Amino acid sequence: MVIAVTNRKLARRSFLDQIQRVIQEKPDGIILREKDLSEQQYKELAQTIMKICEKANIPCILHSYWNVAIELGAENIHLPLSILQKGIPIEQFRRIGVSVHSIEEAKMAEQMGATYLVAGHIFATDCKKGIPPRGLEFFQNLCEQVSIPVFGIGGMTLEKEKIIMQANGAGICIMSEFMMLK
Repeated sequence: MVIAVTNRKLARRSFLDQIQRVIQEKPDGIILREKDLSEQQYKELAQTIMKICEKANIPCILHSYWNVAIELGAENIHLPLSILQKGIPIEQFRRIGVSVHSIEEAKMAEQMGATYLVAGHIFATDCKKGIPPRGLEFFQNLCEQVSIPVFGIGGMTLEKEKIIMQANGAGICIMSEFMMLK
């Protein structure tokens, strides 16, 4: 399973054109991660991206702005653990993803209602320059400690999906490779 993660700053063309290009690759979902936007800007972008994803029959997963997700009728939300810990109304969502960086965070997110996790960063990535990757052993250990699906992020490419699956992962999340598609 491959989930695309957006980052407008990496897009090689207009963001909407880049999303259309990503959709041609048929990912299993798209996380709209544009966390530098104001809530209103995010809402406006989310409305557009949700329509594009719906037309392509690809799940759109909104990020961080859970109140916008509820307002727009989104079934899926992805959150930093810090937002989940604030006690959001998780019953409003079918799928709740949480970003984690340790086994302790993974266990906590699962106990708080996460339905899947994104653990990272697993491999070296330009997005985290100078920060050593956590590695495949960390990822596999984390997967063994929780009972919900875990996706790897950080330095991911389509070629690494098999490695992550062999480490008991549910799939991968790719940002740079998708945002920089030609």
